Amino acid sequence: MKASERPIGVFDSGLGGLTVFRELRAQLPGENLIYFGDTARVPYGTKSAEAVIAFSREITGFLLEKKIKLLVVACNTASSLALDEIRKVSPVPVLGVILPGVEAALAAAPAGGRILVTGTSATVNSRAYSKALAAAGARVRVLEKACPLFVPLVEEGWCSKAVAADVAREYLAPFRKKKIDALILGCTHYPLLKKIIAKVMGPRTRIVDSAHAAAASARAELAGRRLLNPGRRGRCEFIVSDAPERFSALAFRLLGIRTGKVAVKRF
Repeated sequence: MKASERPIGVFDSGLGGLTVFRELRAQLPGENLIYFGDTARVPYGTKSAEAVIAFSREITGFLLEKKIKLLVVACNTASSLALDEIRKVSPVPVLGVILPGVEAALAAAPAGGRILVTGTSATVNSRAYSKALAAAGARVRVLEKACPLFVPLVEEGWCSKAVAADVAREYLAPFRKKKIDALILGCTHYPLLKKIIAKVMGPRTRIVDSAHAAAASARAELAGRRLLNPGRRGRCEFIVSDAPERFSALAFRLLGIRTGKVAVKRF
């Protein structure tokens, strides 16, 4: 197999990373993609850093066995806590979702503006976005809010239920009066609640989804290494650590993704 024909590996704590997968498929239609969802251990956002690092290293090792050419960590919690550790064991490039999200937020917010970072408790506690924004020399005020119930709501498929709107209002309504210019969806599950979040925040606030930016970053990385696959339609493989039928049903219901048969890998 040519190096360019090797697959891109993508992993997330559950099905939220499918928002990144969908963008990768749209922007890189010729690429072969392998998606792993750690459905047995979701959510990552309430786990310790040590646990997230251990899970991430296990999954990375498994995907490397699949002869991937690029690894996309489509999980903000793993990107904030485990990216450096993953890179230590990976012979292929590793991309996270935080830096692409930061770049997209800076494009959406004016100098001196306010950016609200939403994410899991682990991501917010790591201050990964605040640090990345500071490193970029951003002249913005950064606020952060952990929204831990968003992930289980998405994993239950309750994105359009009234309870999701109630939870979003509970978390975010106090920020509506604070003149937020951009809100970062700092978890790849959160784009599935984008309409509800936008309604709570109002028309002033730009909602930033890092999925599109992450896929563009992957394309640039492969192009720079001359590893783009020129094929017209790449293969897709889906693997989870538990409940494959449920994963497949929610992937279609929430994102319109037809997974076909989903394999299971337990650690």
